[in-house]
Amino acid sequence: MARGLNGSANGAGHWPPPGEEGVVARTPGGGSNLPPLVSAALPAVVGVKTTIPESRRSAQTLGTEREGHGILVDDEGLILTIGYLIMEADTVTVTDIEGNELSARIVGYDYESGFGLVRTEEPMRLKPMRFGDSDSLTLRAEAFVAGLGGEKAALKVKVAGRREFAGYWEYLLDSAIFTVPAYPLWGGSALISQQGELLGVGSLLVQEALGPGSPAFPGNMYVPINRLKPIFDELVAQGRLSTPPRPWLGIYTVEHMGQLVVGGISEGGPADRAGLQRGDILHALDGEVLDDVADFYRKLWAIGPAGSVVKLKMERDSDTFDVTVRTGDRGGYHKYVDD
Repeated sequence: MARGLNGSANGAGHWPPPGEEGVVARTPGGGSNLPPLVSAALPAVVGVKTTIPESRRSAQTLGTEREGHGILVDDEGLILTIGYLIMEADTVTVTDIEGNELSARIVGYDYESGFGLVRTEEPMRLKPMRFGDSDSLTLRAEAFVAGLGGEKAALKVKVAGRREFAGYWEYLLDSAIFTVPAYPLWGGSALISQQGELLGVGSLLVQEALGPGSPAFPGNMYVPINRLKPIFDELVAQGRLSTPPRPWLGIYTVEHMGQLVVGGISEGGPADRAGLQRGDILHALDGEVLDDVADFYRKLWAIGPAGSVVKLKMERDSDTFDVTVRTGDRGGYHKYVDD
């Protein structure tokens, strides 16, 4: 399982956890307390298991075996999941609610949103889940989270927040969905409306789901489905977007005591080649002082496409220095075929 600095990624394992069988979804009499439309939608939630060669760049951080969930979204075996489950995978296996396993192939991965798509080699005889309107989810709205396993893998949740989320891996969502209580196997799980429609895909376990300044309370972060809609057709057809890729540095950035600190470096990435090190403090980009992680990303992405050059003002051991970095394309950094 990969652990994130802003949350935990790659929630993997088997549902239900020992001692938590039937969490919320069933009444003592054995019947379901789920709305009928939610129950009817649950078979579309499948398991996704991948293997990644040790030579791939993400193997060290995300592991060589990953397991989570996905959601069937068409009649031809197209599965929507969270991208880190399939990043650099050479085998993908989808498991349906009956336990049947089907081989699948990667269709597309959008680094900006975090969505991934795979397609089974044979169509699945299941009803796909419709896209809902994630903008309809407001604070304290009720929804359901589900992984592979039907009603016993479903959990009633409330929306704890709709706010910006800046991930340490050069990732930013304008209106992420935060839910409570926490769902333990979050990676690729489905956030489902009362009408049985897909509202989001599980990305992280977070410890401050209620937001900054509130008491720590664990929950999950979901990528809203409305983030996918404008790019869906192109991602299915082309595997990635035709728009120029954003400039990427390969820095894991965290906020510590009001400063932006390099928490890690992608080996062989632009920042690594420029000589940046873990523990360096980031002060400015092209002469502009940086307020927080989100501000850093916005200013970085505004300089132009991948390959643009940026000047960073850094601090190391109380000494400040400038470094010029030629940014890269994150999609080109990761390998999907071994040399």
